[in-house]
Amino acid sequence: MKRTQKRRVGVNLLWLVPGEVGGSEEYTVRLLAALADLGSEEVEVILYVNSRFGAAHPEIVGRYITRVAPISGASRVLRVFIESTWLALRTRADGCELVHHAGGTMPTVRSAPGVLTIHDLQPLANPERFGLIKGTYIRFAAPRSLRNAQTVVCLSHFVANDVIDRAGVSWEQIQIVPCGVSDPGVAFDQERSRELLEGLGLTNFPFIIYPAITYPHKNHATLVAAFARIAERFGDARLVFTGGAGASDSIVESTIEAYGLSSRVIRTGRIPESDLDLLYRSATAMAFPSLYEGFGVPVLEAMSRGCPVVASDAGALPEVVGDAGELVDPVDVAGWADALGALIEDPTRRTVLARRGLARATHFAWSVSAQTLLSVYRENR
Repeated sequence: MKRTQKRRVGVNLLWLVPGEVGGSEEYTVRLLAALADLGSEEVEVILYVNSRFGAAHPEIVGRYITRVAPISGASRVLRVFIESTWLALRTRADGCELVHHAGGTMPTVRSAPGVLTIHDLQPLANPERFGLIKGTYIRFAAPRSLRNAQTVVCLSHFVANDVIDRAGVSWEQIQIVPCGVSDPGVAFDQERSRELLEGLGLTNFPFIIYPAITYPHKNHATLVAAFARIAERFGDARLVFTGGAGASDSIVESTIEAYGLSSRVIRTGRIPESDLDLLYRSATAMAFPSLYEGFGVPVLEAMSRGCPVVASDAGALPEVVGDAGELVDPVDVAGWADALGALIEDPTRRTVLARRGLARATHFAWSVSAQTLLSVYRENR
């Protein structure tokens, strides 16, 4: 019997500059890993990446046919040009029948029908949080891309509804592919945890963790203001910020200094996933005061590690958290101080939220999300 040739699908990752695109990177990489695990006999995926992607994610490029574009991804103008030239020619030469543009926009020149992942429409909803060039480009390109896509992949119903309202896309064109949660994989490493906590000066201290790049919408300053109140009540409490420096980094630093909290707020920068895992397991609580989220991967990760969660009631976060965590208005400083202070004070309350979070996390699996995406690749003709 003659073997049917696999359908070739290209995935445009030229936009994915490692360490600079926040949760979009984690979502995309983990979804691709789960997709590779499925081992489809019907679909062959080819990745189109910038020159920095492979060094950051060798485990992904090692599992796919990968084409490397002659750009680093740092220049948006150059990337847009390469998408409409090199990418169009390369995907045609590779025989791709479908191209998945995973970064929220599609190039004007395309060699094949497109699937588009939209992580959120924040540049349209809150243009004041973005620079002139980036904001103007996305406000122009995103609606056009959405209207031209055969299927729009959204991470949450919140984003899907925003897409429908702002771009006139129909529900029939949308597929929800939510985040999953990574399996912890190995048993809790007590020795490494002790070393990590000692190195950060956290041994025997209650601490709250917030893993996020200091982008404006991540709202670090509100959490610092709330923590100032907590610090007055609990003299040994600490606040831990993980994640790289974003556009609001100087504001975050000045806010910490203004409240006299430089010795109480620990900034780790970007840390290995294994260390973040240990911090989730050791933290008193995870705070996530973001003003806008298309999903909120760290919230799901924290819940899956038994870390009690207090999140803002904005964007898709209520959809992700459900009844498994506390929800607070993102700008209510007193509300954040009260919710987090109650968790520091009450171990029973922490245990209840931890159990709810673990149960909630079981509803999200990367394998299910990957299977949904594979169905999109099969069905788009």
